[in-house]
Amino acid sequence: MAAENPQEKSATKHIQYTLPTFKNINEKLSVKLDRKINIAIDQKMYNMRRNFIIYSGFGYRRDLMRRNPTKKDCSFYNYCLLSVLASFILGLVIGVAIVRSTQSHVIAQSFKSRRVINLNSTRDGHTRTLNSIKMDSDLKINDIDVSDKDLGRFIPVSFTGDKDIHKQKMDVYPKGLTDHMKEILRDNKETNHRHSISNINLTVHVPNDRTILYENIFWGPEVENSMPQGYGENSAEVWEKYIDQSEVVKMEAGCGRMQNRLVTFKDGVQACVRYRQNTDQIQGEIFSFYLARLLNLTNLAPSVVKVVDLKDKLWNSVANDIATAQWNSNRAVVLTQYIPSLESATIPDIFKPSNRHLNKIDVMNMSLKENDTIQDNKQILINKLKNKGMKTKSENTEKFDHIDVKLNKKTIDSFVELAQWSDLIIFDYLTANLDRIVNNLFNYQWNINIMDGPAHNLARKMDSGLLVFLDNESGLLHGYRLLKKYNVYHSLMLDNLCVFRKRTVDALKQLHSSSVGSKISEMFHSKNNAVIRDILPPLPEKNAKILHDRIGKVLSQIESCEQKFANR
Repeated sequence: MAAENPQEKSATKHIQYTLPTFKNINEKLSVKLDRKINIAIDQKMYNMRRNFIIYSGFGYRRDLMRRNPTKKDCSFYNYCLLSVLASFILGLVIGVAIVRSTQSHVIAQSFKSRRVINLNSTRDGHTRTLNSIKMDSDLKINDIDVSDKDLGRFIPVSFTGDKDIHKQKMDVYPKGLTDHMKEILRDNKETNHRHSISNINLTVHVPNDRTILYENIFWGPEVENSMPQGYGENSAEVWEKYIDQSEVVKMEAGCGRMQNRLVTFKDGVQACVRYRQNTDQIQGEIFSFYLARLLNLTNLAPSVVKVVDLKDKLWNSVANDIATAQWNSNRAVVLTQYIPSLESATIPDIFKPSNRHLNKIDVMNMSLKENDTIQDNKQILINKLKNKGMKTKSENTEKFDHIDVKLNKKTIDSFVELAQWSDLIIFDYLTANLDRIVNNLFNYQWNINIMDGPAHNLARKMDSGLLVFLDNESGLLHGYRLLKKYNVYHSLMLDNLCVFRKRTVDALKQLHSSSVGSKISEMFHSKNNAVIRDILPPLPEKNAKILHDRIGKVLSQIESCEQKFANR
């Protein structure tokens, strides 16, 4: 018996090993081949084995894969390859569809079932905490910096207590508080709306209680009379006297940054205390409040400056809490009235990038689009325009200087909010506040959905609709140092605003004709004792000059709007 060729023996073992592998692949792919194709495969494998053994026996060791295959040789392998690719693509598509459907369902359910809770203070701790949300689905989201890619849009921030409870009972203050103090803090002014039929003309018009807009650029008495009461000079004086006579009995974490504290007084009234290592942030907060008083703005919560002194009656009972907070003695802090019943405030559509302007044409269009406006009113308005030879859908419809239109409460409330926004845009421009609208505008280049979310450091009182301007510590000092980088964002909103509150414009003119820096310094000296004045410097003269120049730029914008819309 002839000896077996070693090469043939090795090749035979290799073929015996590889043949089951091909069969396993064939089984895994689950290729349903008919009987004729199976026979052809068996024949092909038999030929491959025979050829491999023959070539190996003669010592040629040729690689079968290097031969030039015919179309018949490649058909089987092409079929298998296409089957694998088709199966992979189909499985990938089905998997992605299932995952997306599941995520969309979870997010949709979480939005439906969310219930906003928590106490107040903002990111930097003025009067509200706008940084916590709890949903019934146990989904927790902290901070308003949640990515739009995760949730599709920004989530409204929290407010104090349950919204339904506040609607039923607005008296959320301690029982020991006097009625006078409750009335000042509650801010629940109600206004009876009085309306009449539409009227629009080009004659000299004397504003009445039904005027929405007059002299082309001013909000009318209908809007002004509906404005929430807010926190005027009387509220500030009451708060100052209250703090002088009060004693803190409890300090707890809250109101924003790490060393800020939510304090409780003996009668249950609460305040947010701002503590900073840098005095310019304390200056920015209190001087911004003083400027708001000079502008007759009532949207800032009453604030006072105090010094941390354990011998003072104000801090005597919380020495241990002060040590825990790592506060240093003889440091100036700002105590700001805690405001309950706050909810998040979003940026109106009129100020978003697709629009970003507010003028008398916008006010007219919003009035005519009101769903509940009496149809006869619209027709009277259109007829008056036609009688003057104007086409209602052309540029000539802009030729009016005032608007008297019968509107429902919903539309009036929207105008009241826009009137407060006009004050906010001016105030933030003057102070160069970085932590509110500028924050959204700057981040818009990376996140186009950020303008759909809550406005930073801005909240709305649920009982009155008052917009509360929170956390103004970057104003007048820190913001001025960064004007070179951020001034374009400050100007962006102001340059597109052409409807103003008359009382705000009058206050601006008065401040510009005098020394606004001197007025702020006088207020600072009159409201604070020598100890505070030694610790906290006054507004620097350089900053006062910048403020005066920015007031001039606001007045220039107002004059530009007057000229632009005078003949329209």
